[in-house]
Amino acid sequence: MIRKLINRFLSKEKKIKPLENGSVIKGNIYKIHDSAIIDIGSNCLIEGILTTYTPQAHIKLGAKIFLGKNSIIGCANSIEIGNNVLISFDCVIQDSDTHSTNYLLRRDDTTDWMNGTKNWKNVPTKPIKIGNDVWIGARSILLKGVSIGDGAIIGAGSVVTKNVEPFTVVAETRQNLSKQYKLTCPYFHYS
Repeated sequence: MIRKLINRFLSKEKKIKPLENGSVIKGNIYKIHDSAIIDIGSNCLIEGILTTYTPQAHIKLGAKIFLGKNSIIGCANSIEIGNNVLISFDCVIQDSDTHSTNYLLRRDDTTDWMNGTKNWKNVPTKPIKIGNDVWIGARSILLKGVSIGDGAIIGAGSVVTKNVEPFTVVAETRQNLSKQYKLTCPYFHYS
């Protein structure tokens, strides 16, 4: 199973898969369990990777989502993304730690993955929710449990571990200090 995933990952030939709702998949979709759900809204362009890890995993993408090349949305719990969201290249959005924090419980992870028997009971997960009109800059990482408000901008290279208010810019400096700036934009009115 793992060898098949690796071969698909490294394959030079990329197939473009148009969906009936106007969305286009240029990247890859991996559902490890048939019961996991991946909902893709209309007019999306997926150049990255959507993957579910558990039977109860649910990825829900709104309309007009762009997922850049080499970006990955990895779901063990729930990831919901609103409409008109831009996710640049090389981003990581993970709603779990993917491994236990207990080293004794991690020891068999590689073997378990190879056998398709990963035990997710000891892996912390929390849902992620991304609002409408959000822009996530290149090489950003969004970790489990975060909520990103409507109209927010995540600066390139940021690591988001806390909720981001609507219409806020979050950017990390070279000193790894996170700074938030409130946006004022009279053109957006959500009710």
